[in-house]
Amino acid sequence: MSMLKKDSGSPKEPVSAKDKLSNAAADSKDCSSSQSFLGSFLQTIKDVFSDKGVLLLLMIAPIIYGFFYPWPYSAEVINHVPVGIIDQDNSNLSKTIVRYASASPQLDTKRFLNEQDAIEAIWSDDIAGYMIIPSGLEQQVLSGKAASVSVLGNGGYFLLNKNVQMGFLQAVSTVSAGVEIKKSVAQGAYSATAAASTQAVPLKIIPLYNQTEGYGAYVVPAVAILILQQTLLMSTAMLIGTWYEQRRHATSIRGWLGRIAALSMFSFIIGCFYYGWTFELHHYPRGQNMLGSLLFLLLFCPTVATLGCVFGLWFRQRERSMQILIFSSLPMFFVSGYPWPAHQLPEFLQIIRWLIPTTPGINTSVQLNQMGASVAQVATGFYALAGLWLFYFILLLLFRWLTAQSKTAF
Repeated sequence: MSMLKKDSGSPKEPVSAKDKLSNAAADSKDCSSSQSFLGSFLQTIKDVFSDKGVLLLLMIAPIIYGFFYPWPYSAEVINHVPVGIIDQDNSNLSKTIVRYASASPQLDTKRFLNEQDAIEAIWSDDIAGYMIIPSGLEQQVLSGKAASVSVLGNGGYFLLNKNVQMGFLQAVSTVSAGVEIKKSVAQGAYSATAAASTQAVPLKIIPLYNQTEGYGAYVVPAVAILILQQTLLMSTAMLIGTWYEQRRHATSIRGWLGRIAALSMFSFIIGCFYYGWTFELHHYPRGQNMLGSLLFLLLFCPTVATLGCVFGLWFRQRERSMQILIFSSLPMFFVSGYPWPAHQLPEFLQIIRWLIPTTPGINTSVQLNQMGASVAQVATGFYALAGLWLFYFILLLLFRWLTAQSKTAF
């Protein structure tokens, strides 16, 4: 027993000076590689794949959005909107209007005896609007007096309300043109001349860039850029916050550039996935200026990644980025100037909105990929993104210096 105790308590062999030098050299090599551009680039890629939360936000979530977000808008054009008709005239003219309205692919008509029943049907969401044909309509038309019908729609659903108005408008306009032609023929005009005179200046509406005039083709290409920004922003801030908690956030300027490049690479791949597959799958306008779109991604992704690094050093905690940034998506979209005219925003928001990458990003992307604008035509958007990247990078260097100062103070 005494021998065993003696053996177990025997002193360890001293570490030689050669071993100390080799260990110090290894540590110095690891430190220098983490401070270099390539070393930080590769380490960031490794950390992304080893962090399930960051990988989910950065790669998997945008792909899932690409599959499922456009799906509710797959029909694109709204048809067969349920509407009501109240015919108080019961004449040949009113029956013709009802027949034309029922034949419209935009409407799915239902007859009501009085207006109160139609109002209750709107309240219960059975119909989206209704038309009232007043009593004595045909008599007023035949006597040359001014006559009109009333169309009332639920303005709470602007797309449905638009279809209600347009469907009834086309039906009433067609019947009205027929009445005018018959009057002109009765007065001795030729039918061809009478038909031409009912529309002296023909109106031809040609939708550009969104041939189907669908809601999905309008909103998804813009929201895709917002998704690209928010997922990259939150995942980057989360990763930097994790490094801060582990005291691994400090690196050189080249190291930060390597981290930004690595994170931007992931988002660039997702952007190509949107441009090359998601828009193609759902038949949205796309690929009008693909080279310009790729140049846009090459500038947009590093700008957002740099802002994410700033947020990561600011929040200093992994979960804080999700808690704060997840609520910013809708405000960022609405101040971008895409869903609402920017010049009608409050003056304060008109200034603040230019600090967000999606403000120049959404409009530049849509103009390049959907509308086919040249890079020169959207140069303002590129200049704005370049200015934002420079501004964010200066902020990043400032936070880097402040964190280094606080570390030396302690």
